[in-house]
Amino acid sequence: MPLRFGLFGTGPWATATQAPAIVAHPDAELVGVWGRDPAKAAALAGQTGSRAYADVDALLADVDAVAVALPPDVQAGIAERAAKAGRHLLLDKPLALTVEAADRVVAAADAAAVASVVFFTARFDDKVAAALREIVATGGWEGSRVAHLSSIFQPGNPYGASPWRRVHGGLWDVGPHALSQVLPVLGPVAEVSAVEGPRATTNLLLRHTSGAVSTVTLTVDAAPNAVMRDITFYGEHGIASVPRGEGDVRAVYATAIDLLIAETGGTRHDLGVHFGRDVVAVLAAAERSREDGRIAKI
Repeated sequence: MPLRFGLFGTGPWATATQAPAIVAHPDAELVGVWGRDPAKAAALAGQTGSRAYADVDALLADVDAVAVALPPDVQAGIAERAAKAGRHLLLDKPLALTVEAADRVVAAADAAAVASVVFFTARFDDKVAAALREIVATGGWEGSRVAHLSSIFQPGNPYGASPWRRVHGGLWDVGPHALSQVLPVLGPVAEVSAVEGPRATTNLLLRHTSGAVSTVTLTVDAAPNAVMRDITFYGEHGIASVPRGEGDVRAVYATAIDLLIAETGGTRHDLGVHFGRDVVAVLAAAERSREDGRIAKI
């Protein structure tokens, strides 16, 4: 039997990635769509041969799992509600916008013993995953240098119209991508310093519990000719950089579906809501540091 999904969200990410990936997956079925805009929900349901739902609980009652493509503050409430209903969770990043909201999702998922995956996009790309496994196996890393500079506020970019991205910026939008690749190598973060720069750029200095130190530069409002992504580790064996993914986001999302299905069968992984909560904790600490100019403890 395929895993029956309810999709929550009707924006460009849901339309371009989640919905078509679920429909194409041989072991998944898209049962229905819920959105804050009923007209968009009806349109997406029509495109995918599913049903538009006006009520959250009605959709939860008809599915085994939820896929969420909503702003993080909205996602957290839906995820907690779904977990309490015993539904498996395929969530977007960041998990939430506060540690408290993330903790509620974790508690609900643990209490119901549901499977969970947070879609840190690059972590599901085969090329990136293989590189990270090799870097972790090598060991001896003393720090990392990270730059994730995007430029979403250009004409024609659908994500530039996202209110939460405009308010919370690169720290909360591309920050999770960066942290999802740094933390598996260097370990948890103990303290954060953050300074804001031009173009709403957030510059982070992270001290890991291992003693390693990372520098991270993040923005979604870079000059169009200054877009870049670089994640490089350095240590006793030299340097190692993480390659960019292949760019087929639907295929990568299909891998996330595979991982969720595998966890429902008992296979464990490290990309669920607990890891998602740890990433939120670092971002929240960075936000505190940026606001008060002090080092923030995790």
